Amino acid sequence: MSELDRAREQLVYLRFWLGIMVATEIALVGWLISTPISADSTLWFIGAFGAVLLGAGTFLVHRQIERRIDQIGRL
Repeated sequence: MSELDRAREQLVYLRFWLGIMVATEIALVGWLISTPISADSTLWFIGAFGAVLLGAGTFLVHRQIERRIDQIGRL
């Protein structure tokens, strides 16, 4: 497998996980918005903390995707 093919496969893999992370983030934020009063406060704060961590992880995966795109452009 050439280096270009390997970089493309990594890009596809990262984009797959980015999609899953974004969908999960949307669902979690939607739940946080819809249940601020009815949910247990501990569970709500854990969900909010998880949303922040997931957002940071999404940003990091996005940066890796940008690096892979730049790498493909150089190959």
